[in-house]
Order: sequence, then C-alpha cells, then structure tokens
Amino acid sequence: MNHKTWKAWLVPGGAVLVAAVTLVNSSLFAQGASSLSFYYVAVFAAGLLLAWRFNSSRILFSLLTLLLAHCAVVFFSDGSLHNGPGRMAVTLAALLVPLNFIVFAATRERGLIIAGVAPRFGLLFLESVAVAVLCRPENSPAPIHSHNAASVPLWTLTALAAAVVVFVRRYLQTHKPIEPGFAWSMAMVFLWLEFAPIGKASDAYVASAALIIAASLIETSYVLAYHDELTGIRGRRAFNEALLSLDQQYAIAIVDIDHFKQFNDTYGHDVGDQVLCMVASRINKVEGGGHAFRCGGEEFAVIFRDTSAKDAFEHLESLRQMIQDSSFRVRGDERRTSAQQEEADRRQAADRRRPAKKKAPAASPLRQPSPTDGLSVTVSIGVAEPSTRYRQPEQVIQAADQALYRAKQRGRNRVELASTAPLRLERTKRARASHS
Repeated sequence: MNHKTWKAWLVPGGAVLVAAVTLVNSSLFAQGASSLSFYYVAVFAAGLLLAWRFNSSRILFSLLTLLLAHCAVVFFSDGSLHNGPGRMAVTLAALLVPLNFIVFAATRERGLIIAGVAPRFGLLFLESVAVAVLCRPENSPAPIHSHNAASVPLWTLTALAAAVVVFVRRYLQTHKPIEPGFAWSMAMVFLWLEFAPIGKASDAYVASAALIIAASLIETSYVLAYHDELTGIRGRRAFNEALLSLDQQYAIAIVDIDHFKQFNDTYGHDVGDQVLCMVASRINKVEGGGHAFRCGGEEFAVIFRDTSAKDAFEHLESLRQMIQDSSFRVRGDERRTSAQQEEADRRQAADRRRPAKKKAPAASPLRQPSPTDGLSVTVSIGVAEPSTRYRQPEQVIQAADQALYRAKQRGRNRVELASTAPLRLERTKRARASHS
C-alpha cells in the first residue's frame, strides 16, 4: 500500500473517527456538551449544502439517511432503550443505513434532477413507513431490563460489514477518497448504535459520521481538480502549481508516446486510453525523485527537484527502457470493428491525397500483434534544466520540447538533452564581431 492509499484511508475519515472517539470518552466532552447541538446542526447543514453545490444526489441522500435514522432512534426510544420500539429502531437503523449506502453507491449518479432524486425519495419514504409500522409497541420485542439493551444484534452486523467491503472494492476501482469516507462513516454508525444510541454522545457520533462524508466529498473534488481522471496521476493544474515552487536547480522532462495516433486509428480510443494508463503508471514510478504529470493528450511531464538534467537523463533512460520492455496485449474484442476500420482507412486515404509535407524520419509503424504477442509501446523524451539562456520554468519547458522534437527526428524511442550549442555559437559570433 503506497503513500497515496494510506493518505486516502487515514485522512479525513480515520482522523475524524479517532478525534470523535477520543473526545466523547474524555472529560472535555461534558464541558463542551452545550455546543454539541450547534455542531450537529452545522455539520448537517454544511453537508447538505455541499451536496447541492456539487450536484451529488448520493451525498445528499446518504446524509438524509443518517439524519432520519438518528431521529427514528431518538423518537421511538423515548429516552430509554429498554422498551421494545427503541430496540427495534436501533436494529432497523443498523440494517437500513448500510443497505441504503450500498444502494446509493450502486445506482448511477444523475445529479439533483427529478429523475435522479425521485426514486431515492421514494425509497426513504417507504422505509420510513416500514420503520413506523415495525416500531409500534405491538410489533416490537418485549421490554427488557438488561444493561446490554443497546447492543446491535449480531445478524445486522452483516449489513455493516457488507457495506465496508463494497466501499473498499469501489476504492480499488476508482481511487476516490469518497469511498474510504463512506467506510469510516459505517464504522462511526456502528459506534453510535452499539455504545451510545441516544444522548449527547449519539449526537456526536452521528454528526461526526456526516462530517466524514462531507469532508471526503471535498477531498474527492480536490483530487479530481489536481489529478488526471483517466490515468490517476497529477494533471495540468498540479503541474502549473509545481512550477511556481521550483528552486534554482531542477530538471524538467517532456515525455511523448510514439505513434499514439496510430493506436487510436488502428485499435480505437478504448485501447488508446489503456496505452495512456499503462505509460502513466510506468512514468509515475520513475526513480530519482521525479514527479510525474499528465499535461494533455499523449504528453507527460516529469519534474526533478535538486537534480541536474544530466543526472535526470540516467533515470529517464531507465524509464524509456522499462516502457519499451513492457508488453501491451490487445484482446480480440478490443480491435476496431469493420465500420470503424473503414472510417480510419478513409481518413488515411484523404491524408495521402493532400499535398506532401516534409516529415521527420519515423520509426517502423505499429505491427499487428499475434494472439500470443503484444504491442510494443515506446516513448520519446526531452529533458532540460535552467541555464544562462533558459532561466524561467517556461523557457526550460520550451528547451525540453525542442529536445523532444530532436528525439522524434532521430528515430523516436530515445532521450535527448537540451543542447547549449546554439548559445555557445551565438557567443562566438558576437566575440568575432567585436574583434573585427
């Protein structure tokens, strides 16, 4: 488990849960109980407002589920969990809250339009009617006088455990912090129903569960803003901000996938996306302290802090070799259909009818893989560092782009350093002119 995964699971969900449990079980909780009502109202109001602002029906109805479940337990317990309706409300909350969270996660997000919210409102309405009927005294278990009346029935823990499994699996698929947030909120719901179904502590646990979900929504929006959604690595905005914090010594590399257009024309954009993801995963593992970014299309950037271009060259050469040695296998159902291939052929024929342009020498085109073979994916890389000629990061990027173009001209699948020869030549011309 890497640093990014640890952070997604510990912040903010794990941190909020530990803080809430510590505070509830400390002497400070009684002193701050008077402000707990404000905390409860503020968290739910802010969470619902964020759900509306981010157009997320999943967050909105998850918070409403928590709120309705808490209100049901407080109402039917009537200040004591020894009566039948109160214990039935706790049991139903332990069952319905995780099941609702699973349903909201499984259904497609359609925003806050009528077609998206109406089924969820209908589900909550039917569940509210069912809870009201099942919690009637004649339908509830008989009152008991045991001190353990508040315990959650063992069979209902299956729903809580199933919800956690669902959110862990969804995180492995999407890598979005919202999924760990829901998992931690399930843990908070268990603490609420098991140890403090009613009272001030219950308010703290339920509000903290809502806080975890709201904070995870904010964290997810940050990840989507600064990370490329397709490849998962940092995106253009993160790259631009990283440029602002560079010191005097650094190196910037520009990486471009060779013949990427042919991948899309031959195999379709789905395979092209898989190529991008594969290359991005390799670039993200570059050694030497390099930080990878996707700048757009098939172009990536790597920033090496406190590293010269010469030192970065060695790590980039290892990266180039690693990508070249990677075998990208195309399954039969991922090939282009005949109609798609005909369209690609028509575009290529139109290109051939256009006036010929001078092109850089190219490496051999993509070869069709056999069933037991794979596609060979290669990259060309240009790397540059600050100098007396290239002082600003934008100038260093331009120098790296020029080095990348030379790598393309010289056959692709190679790493090129930004040359300082033009600078030395200009200085020699000026020196000769001054002596003449």
